[in-house]
This record gives sequence, structure tokens and C-alpha cells, in this order.
Amino acid sequence: MAASTPTVRVRRIYDTPSPDDGVRVLVDRLWPRGLRKTDAHIDEWPKALTPSTELRHWYHGSDGAYEEFCRRYEAELAAPDAAAALDRLRELATRETVTLLTAAKDPTLSHTSVLRRALEHPGS
Repeated sequence: MAASTPTVRVRRIYDTPSPDDGVRVLVDRLWPRGLRKTDAHIDEWPKALTPSTELRHWYHGSDGAYEEFCRRYEAELAAPDAAAALDRLRELATRETVTLLTAAKDPTLSHTSVLRRALEHPGS
């Protein structure tokens, strides 16, 4: 039997939780400002999957370019702890929807797009 295609969604943590979110996974290293933990409704917070502090600072600084950020973040995701967490989420996503949650104002220009691609298309 062939493995199912992972079902991965990306939403802002500030959006109202939806019944079809499935497993809600916070993928930011820092807790989102102004949000109480009881209101977040997260199931997991795998910090091994979040960009390093150094990478975040570089990207949000004056030299940060999105394409280079993506390349550097993909390299971080190859580290053993991150790779194990990625494999775990990928396997989970074959059974149920996984919703990646971020506080980023534009998730399409954040680490969540890289993470989603890594979950849906391993090795690409």
C-alpha cells in the first residue's frame, strides 16, 4: 500500500482555531506576542524545527535575502534533531492534517513555506 500524501496547512497562530486544523503545531522559536497559551490550542511545539536564533537575526537584518534564508534553513533542517522531528511530523501528516502555526505576518515569506515543502516533498 502506497504512503499517503502528507496534508499540511499553514495558518497564523492568531487566527481562530478551526475544527479541520488537525494537529496544530507551533513552528516559531519564540512564543507569539500577546497570545495566552490557553488560547493558542497547540498540540506540539517542536523547537528543533524552528530556525536558529542566528538565522532569524540574519534574515530580519539588513543583509537577509529570502532565497538565501531558505537555503540556510534547509541546511538546519538536515541536522539530526531537526531531521527526526521532521520525519515525525511527516509521518503524522500521512494520517491526519497537520497545521503549521506561525506569528509571521506573511507566512509565504517565512520559514513555514520551507518547512511545508520539506514535509510534503522529502528530498526536494
